[in-house]
Amino acid sequence: MQDEHEDMAVNGPAVVYEDDDVLVINKPVGWMVHEDGFADEKTVVDWFLEKYPDAKGVGEPGFSPQGKELKRSGVVHRLDKDTSGILILAKNQEAFEFLKQQFKNREVKKEYRALVYGRMHEKWGTVDRPIGRSAKDFRRRSAERGAKGTLRDSVTDWECIGTGEYETEPFSYLNLKPKTGRTHQLRVHMKAIDRPIVGDKLYAGKKLESSNNLDLGRMALHAHRLELVLPNGGTERFIAPIPEALERAVERIAEA
Repeated sequence: MQDEHEDMAVNGPAVVYEDDDVLVINKPVGWMVHEDGFADEKTVVDWFLEKYPDAKGVGEPGFSPQGKELKRSGVVHRLDKDTSGILILAKNQEAFEFLKQQFKNREVKKEYRALVYGRMHEKWGTVDRPIGRSAKDFRRRSAERGAKGTLRDSVTDWECIGTGEYETEPFSYLNLKPKTGRTHQLRVHMKAIDRPIVGDKLYAGKKLESSNNLDLGRMALHAHRLELVLPNGGTERFIAPIPEALERAVERIAEA
């Protein structure tokens, strides 16, 4: 069976919905949303501009730490490179401003699915911890003691869909609902409660090294649903199906 990462990387983003103002896609795992000034690889923005060259310049400018301007045309919100799922892009500046305001006002409803190391002992919960920068690694954020820089309020609701074991190691399957949109928020919050996301190379640390990682070849985080008001006035809910690799991983713990 071809690796899911390879298969989706070849096929590229899948279009879920489009109209004159927006394009909604299912972003493949392994694709950066926009360039970061370091890696030289094709991004969602590159793919988007090939399809809609008139959208060039839509949005807000961004800059690398070195001051280089980054191509971010159409980008309203982001998903990490190793996160798959629903992403909405704006085709024109009016649509960008309309959507950006909803994200800023926290009116957009987002749901993610994740597999984490260990058992969750409650059915529901909330992680309400401000996020700053890690004092140990400039690439990381932190919601734990010692975080430095500006601490930004960050809230994540979670629901435990199920728990189980694979090769005697416990895991939990979660529905995550971020109420804020901080960089790496879900990954940071899960680490802060000692339930890092399976396969997270940046935050799982020793668990990643000692675990069977559910035999996954990717990080177990997927943007499953996005609900918001479109510029045309309609409220829509978009869904990106759970990737087969994650479905198989969920089945492994369900069979235990």
